[in-house]
Amino acid sequence: MSSASSAQERLVQQAARALARAGLVHAYGHCSLRLDDEAFLVCAARPLALVGDAPGTVCHIDGPLPEGVLGEVRAHQKIYARRPEVGAVCRIMPPVLMALSTSGIVPRPRHGIGAYFDKLPLWDDPRLLRDETLAAALAEALGAAPAIVMRGNGAIVAAESMERAVTLAWFLEDAARVECDVRRMALDPEQGLLDPAEIAARQVWSGGVAERMWDYLTHG
Repeated sequence: MSSASSAQERLVQQAARALARAGLVHAYGHCSLRLDDEAFLVCAARPLALVGDAPGTVCHIDGPLPEGVLGEVRAHQKIYARRPEVGAVCRIMPPVLMALSTSGIVPRPRHGIGAYFDKLPLWDDPRLLRDETLAAALAEALGAAPAIVMRGNGAIVAAESMERAVTLAWFLEDAARVECDVRRMALDPEQGLLDPAEIAARQVWSGGVAERMWDYLTHG
């Protein structure tokens, strides 16, 4: 079994605390970091605001979860197995996105931050992902997208690094905020969408996009 370095432990702890402080999780939610082709490190099984410096648990990508690891971490396993480029996964419960999802609505690309989610799938099943079949089906539904919205059950975000995954988690809730405001104002939801060229121009990570957001969310 692979082992996690102290730097990797600290990175997962930082991410957990940042997600909590940003209001993207509450008592429920978790995050993980790929260690190699065979294993990943998932945060301690506690509310993320209370993770502190508690060590995470190393899990096999292919195999049973260790004792004490939350059942929904199976979704992390299936995503890592299906997408070798993914380096981190965040299971989040952002409130505005949650409200939209209950009606089957996902944010659409309306502003720069929302441009990262031009292809955002909806998992139309509110059940917890506590068995292999459901977790595998969700990973397949996620496909190559950066996130998947789960009806009445939050979202899962996947990215190449923990910094990008946490950044995308914040971006997703901000996209949901804009989507909710547009609909609350009774504006035409088909108006004001970014076009493909505008989306492509904004889907970039150069210029410290993730690094600046990571610094903002983890400051202090």
